[in-house]
Amino acid sequence: MTASALLDTPRRTLAPALAAGAGLAGAVGVGRFAYTPLLPTMVDAHRIDAHAGALIAAANYAGYLTGAVLLARRPDLNSRNTFRISAVVLVASEALVAMPGPVMLPALLRLIAGVASAVIFVGCAGAIARLGGRPHAAGIAFGGVGFGIAFTGLLALAAQPTMSWQGLWLGAAGLTAALLLPAFGLDIHGLRSIEVVRAKRTSTAWRALFIAYTLEGVGYIVLGTFLVAAVGAHNATVGSAMWVIVGGAAAPAVLWSIAAHRWTPTTALVLALLAQCASSALLACSTTMWSAIIAAALFGGTFMGICMLAIQIGIELTDHRATATLTAGYGAGQMLGPLVVAPVIGDGYSTAFVIATLVLAVATAAAVIVARQLKRT
Repeated sequence: MTASALLDTPRRTLAPALAAGAGLAGAVGVGRFAYTPLLPTMVDAHRIDAHAGALIAAANYAGYLTGAVLLARRPDLNSRNTFRISAVVLVASEALVAMPGPVMLPALLRLIAGVASAVIFVGCAGAIARLGGRPHAAGIAFGGVGFGIAFTGLLALAAQPTMSWQGLWLGAAGLTAALLLPAFGLDIHGLRSIEVVRAKRTSTAWRALFIAYTLEGVGYIVLGTFLVAAVGAHNATVGSAMWVIVGGAAAPAVLWSIAAHRWTPTTALVLALLAQCASSALLACSTTMWSAIIAAALFGGTFMGICMLAIQIGIELTDHRATATLTAGYGAGQMLGPLVVAPVIGDGYSTAFVIATLVLAVATAAAVIVARQLKRT
């Protein structure tokens, strides 16, 4: 091998991970999560009220679940053409939110965006899984979500004083398009074989992992939905700043990849769930500035690591179809989370965070079972 080829090898190794990271930043960090910091602007402009905002958010969760379940049942649909069509649909759905119309219009558009973002997420995650043992490729790719979230928070902070909510949505659509473009060259294809390793899929470790990741969906969405609202109840700028902290902390997901390499993926998963549980417990006790900053950093620093580690373990237990199956459970948890805590949200969010803490504690216990089962085998 020539010297130039040796120098080019690291770049070729990182290129797919960086492309997948850009895709995840666009599809999830911006495409899904732009709604969180832009919602207060829409409410202040009287485009929607809080109830309609919750309905629109639920529509996006339902779309994400639908997309994940569809790919779990039909893995052959996970193709490059489907990926590219979904990217175009996602960008268009964001831009069209700026159009006037009844509340059902943005709800429908966010439903469509949820389906498209799930397809892109599964495609990017599968492309990274096929890279095999390339060092920390998954950590680099999943860190893209954090960058996308940070971008949306910064966009809201910088542009809210001068731009309308319509302009913010158009800006988010443009940012999504720019981030998704590098991912168009990823190696994305579905599995033609319908064979399933049934013995492994019915194992205790697989069931425990599925339960842990589904419960993580419940706890994570409670934190992700209400952290900004709880902290920014009296100051929207503070709430947006917390979202930037969440994204910034999520960006170095490669640290969880390093932890998994140093110990084991299951050990790293247990530690990440414990840290997220601590984040929720801290918010249940206090929403002062410093406690909120610590909680936002713990939450942001764990949720993408948990996602990456769970998918890695799931693929090792079964096959690449674990990505869609686990994402479906995660999506179901996101649908369930707001419904579970809605009855206890009155003048504050502390009880909701208590419930999230208990759910995440059970998820951690399930992850411990996974670790013990794998240690035995």
